[in-house]
Amino acid sequence: MSERTHWRGHEIEEFLLFVATERGLSTAYQLSIRQTLEALRHWCQQAGHGLEDLGTDELSRFLTQRKSESLGASSLRITAVHLKIFFRWLAGKGRLAMDPAEPLRAPKPEQLLPETLHAADCKQLLESIDAKEPLGARDRAILELFYSSGLRLSELCSARLEHIDMEEKFLRITGKGNKTRIVPLGGCARQALEHYLSLGRPALVKRRTGSTVFLSVRGAALSPERVREIVKQRAAQAGLDQRVYPHLLRHSFATHLLEGGADLRVIQELLGHADIATTQIYTHVDQKRLKQVHKSFHPRG
Repeated sequence: MSERTHWRGHEIEEFLLFVATERGLSTAYQLSIRQTLEALRHWCQQAGHGLEDLGTDELSRFLTQRKSESLGASSLRITAVHLKIFFRWLAGKGRLAMDPAEPLRAPKPEQLLPETLHAADCKQLLESIDAKEPLGARDRAILELFYSSGLRLSELCSARLEHIDMEEKFLRITGKGNKTRIVPLGGCARQALEHYLSLGRPALVKRRTGSTVFLSVRGAALSPERVREIVKQRAAQAGLDQRVYPHLLRHSFATHLLEGGADLRVIQELLGHADIATTQIYTHVDQKRLKQVHKSFHPRG
């Protein structure tokens, strides 16, 4: 290997300085780029390549190697982006005659379908909670809001008394991007919430309790970690084998709405998705269910 093509690694340091000062990229992103480029340099050393030996084929082989090391599709896409911006910078600086990463095609992201609970399991979970006691009333209201209104965990934990309108049957919440939306309270969710506010919450209030809706036994706002634990415990007590967590109930909310004939745009608004493409994953869930039904019940399925 000639001195001209030997890759000592100082280019990585220069590039990281560039992205830090000129592009203002975060320290975490700089670390991610460093890991990619150091892995590439190590691969080049093993293969006997210098920087000027690298073409599109060599970079494609590097990505294939990373894939064989169990790197997922999303991580491979990020790796490909790192290579593209690094080699574009090298070519722009005149360090390379051409940009070998420009033709690279990043792997398509994996279409991971969300898990859901069967409607019967949701019913079993909710009805297994004894709401006669304050904590039971609280937990029933929490689970009803996850499943009946599709709240995110952060939205439920930040809900306040002044955000509830029982007469109009809605809850005003602040979601991602600090965006406010109105969430309807279904009959079951409204009843569970009314019951908790009249029986459960007053028993949990302490002298310094604020207006947060859902309280701990100490009268403080429930943390996201504690809510996850409550959902997990209630699912175990209900005898459900499936792992249950707050976002699973939100997924189930959307999926069951779609199965019931709700318009995708309405579901998008209810979930607070900024982009309809995010909501469209639920159509894949419904299509998968339809295929399973066809295969199971049609004579030529």
